Amino acid sequence: MNTPATIAKHFREVYFGGNWTTSNLQQHLKDVNWQQATTQVYDFNTIATLVNHIHYYVRVATKVLQGGPLEGKDELSFAHPSIQSQADWEAILSQTWSEAEAFAQLIEQLPEDILGADFGDSKYGTYYRNLHGIVEHTHYHLGQIVLVKKIIQAQNQA
Repeated sequence: MNTPATIAKHFREVYFGGNWTTSNLQQHLKDVNWQQATTQVYDFNTIATLVNHIHYYVRVATKVLQGGPLEGKDELSFAHPSIQSQADWEAILSQTWSEAEAFAQLIEQLPEDILGADFGDSKYGTYYRNLHGIVEHTHYHLGQIVLVKKIIQAQNQA
């Protein structure tokens, strides 16, 4: 059953919880402070960079779901505003959570027959492929966030 409502449910679960992996962004970021979010571990992306990278594609897809063109560039997906305080980090997270919920609501409003239609341009595949791709992409980078967080915590305990 791959209805827009089911896709929106899967998206919400990776952001907010309830999926069978019992792992989600909000859970793993709730106790990350701004210093941890911006800590460079080896040559990995920082937690803040990964959060912004994940959510970049949600913002791009949101515009399409609102009737706009598909406009995004992979090289822009790792850029994010400077984080100089806990307030900066919390503002990014707050915006991420509210935009994620708005995105899920837009998915729910889609007619089921659009899932097979091109997502902006045929070279990008269908709505179905792109919406599921966003969920898969989030799970992938969530794993990286969890590992970077564990390394930072281990380094702080040493």
